[in-house]
Amino acid sequence: MTVHDTWSHPQLAAQVLRTRRDGQTEVALRVTSLQGPRHILRLQQFIHALPGVRRVSVDAAARRVRVVWDHERTSLPTLLRAFDAMRCAAQPLRSDTIDDSRSREAHDLLKRLLVAGMCAMQVMTYAFVIYIGVVDFVDFTTRGLFRWLSLVSAAPVVFYSAHPFTRGAWQEWRARRLGINLPVALAVWLVFIASTINTVRGAGDIYFDSVSMFVFLLLAGRYVELRARHHSGALGDAVIDGTPLLAERRRADGSLETVPAMELWPGDCVHIAEGTTVPADGVLQSASVQVDEALLSGESSPVTRTRGERLVAGSVLVSGPAQLLVEHSGEQTAAARVGALSARTRLARDAALLVDDVQLRHFVGRILLFTLLTALGWLLVDPSRAFACAIAVLVIACPCAFALTAPSALTRALGVLAQRGVLVTDSTALTRLARVDLAVFDKTGTLTESRLDVDGTRPAERGEADDWLSLAAALAQQSSHPVARAVARAPGNAAIHDTRHVMVIPGEGIEGQVDGRALRLGRASFARAPHGPLPSGADLWLADAQGPLAAFRIHEALRHDAASTLLTMHADGIATVMASGDTPARVADVARALHVAEWHASCAPADKLELLRSKRAAGHVTLVVGDGNNDAPVLAGADVSAALASGTELAQSQADFLLLHGQLGGLLEARQVARQVVEVIAQGRRWSLAYNLCAVPFAALGWVPPWLAAIGMSVSSLVVVLNAWRVGRDGHARPMVHA
Repeated sequence: MTVHDTWSHPQLAAQVLRTRRDGQTEVALRVTSLQGPRHILRLQQFIHALPGVRRVSVDAAARRVRVVWDHERTSLPTLLRAFDAMRCAAQPLRSDTIDDSRSREAHDLLKRLLVAGMCAMQVMTYAFVIYIGVVDFVDFTTRGLFRWLSLVSAAPVVFYSAHPFTRGAWQEWRARRLGINLPVALAVWLVFIASTINTVRGAGDIYFDSVSMFVFLLLAGRYVELRARHHSGALGDAVIDGTPLLAERRRADGSLETVPAMELWPGDCVHIAEGTTVPADGVLQSASVQVDEALLSGESSPVTRTRGERLVAGSVLVSGPAQLLVEHSGEQTAAARVGALSARTRLARDAALLVDDVQLRHFVGRILLFTLLTALGWLLVDPSRAFACAIAVLVIACPCAFALTAPSALTRALGVLAQRGVLVTDSTALTRLARVDLAVFDKTGTLTESRLDVDGTRPAERGEADDWLSLAAALAQQSSHPVARAVARAPGNAAIHDTRHVMVIPGEGIEGQVDGRALRLGRASFARAPHGPLPSGADLWLADAQGPLAAFRIHEALRHDAASTLLTMHADGIATVMASGDTPARVADVARALHVAEWHASCAPADKLELLRSKRAAGHVTLVVGDGNNDAPVLAGADVSAALASGTELAQSQADFLLLHGQLGGLLEARQVARQVVEVIAQGRRWSLAYNLCAVPFAALGWVPPWLAAIGMSVSSLVVVLNAWRVGRDGHARPMVHA
């Protein structure tokens, strides 16, 4: 039985197939390779030619394909083989990932846009005849007919295409707040009602062409912004989809069984074939393999992993096969956590836009006030022109450009940074990052990487060193701290132990029962026996109630980009501080190597938090970078915080930025993009203000007809949206040195 045939099992197929109301079957598939538009087109044509296939839709950015077909005519295994035949392997996704909301939103807006566009063209044709009648004689019956035809053609635009603005205005009115939809809906309905009245009575000006074009251009701007927002969220979908649903688990007798990946447990041994996807986070048991970690790191080149190193779910095995000892599966994998953070990113961005809502309400309030003053002024001077001039002001001063500035820039920034391996979990942190002038770094696991040696300082009469290393590894496997990882993957720890009642004390160590024996692993002050302190000279101690068992020395190496990142920060005017729970001697060595003038050693979480508070009290805008549970309080208290993807879940949950590829250089990328976001938002605000100051007086004086006001407003909004796409266009981060 092949892997594809496994999907014929009813219970497994039920997890991925969804039955639609029309009786058709729908499945969402993650595709591993799409080689450009031509390949996508050929793939769609090939799959659509299969018996019973009704629809094939491809989302290249999210690496998803959705197929709607008659399951009785073509089975799921046959469908998957068809994808293989097109050299585009497909992996079924759980049915609960089939989210129609995004596609429905885009399709709905596109339909309204098309209706508005077709009707606007028709209305403009009728308006041309009416305009000719102004300079050349056209009999009144013909002109009246074309006025009625304009009314009929504009009605779908107002009642259908403009419905999102009407609904939004009603919601804003009920919430007693001013928003962008209110002036738009007022302009549309006032113009339409006034033009309808003039059409019925056969006299007066009509503006059906203006209102149709106004709605069409507004919808076009919204559609462009919506597509950009959906593209930005596609990376999160790709990460969520990264973990396969099937895995080959090795039985006790050495044979393999195919099981759902969600049923894997820590300690299971998994066989991964060459070219397949890693189903869970775990430790590599094979000598050496090459894996493609582009899903999480963004790097297209395969990387080499050796025995004892970790593989993350969603990576693709380039050379294999490989054996993996499972550590985390299902929703506990790194890919699942990043997917959850990606969803949090979208919520955070929407929340960030609410901050802009206060300024927008003031902007809209001024527009409505100025429109009212314009109408009152013309009622005193020339009542016949009051309505046209007020509408021109309302349309030309529409706050679309103002309202689109921040969403367009943030949407673009989130997408750019996600592609470069930086996940932003709080959009408001982007503007703060641009103002950061002091960075506080954790040492172990952030600026350095650890490896373990077994020291000779050990009571020889108490057993062999490898025995104690195996016991220490059993405790260390329960922690995500970099030093604990170094212990867990050290040679000589292959034995299986019964580990219970484990407790991790941040900044101190780990305690628990291993094979029924109470043990402590950590710094000397934590692991000391009741009868006295442990001998000095080691970095890490393993002890029981009777005394010390073994000592371990940790050797640290600087991260390959730590020195260059801190050097660039210094050149950019950011002061750097190191705060670590390690000993003063070790912290001083790393500080000298990185040219960090201010460092603090033996810091508990409370000490780091107090240091941060003192820096903020001195007026600094602070950035904190860490990766452990003991860094969580200071990450939460910083103005801006960043964590490595290799860090603990608690650290990641408190961070504003997640460095997916584990490289500190991602901070430079994020700061460069943050500066561009601040610049683009400021430019958009200045442009909107200058445009209104120049255009509104002309509209108030009656020199701008409503149709021209609609064009001016739309051009202004288009300028803002296009300007936002400058974010990230300058390539990767370069050293940013003040003049």
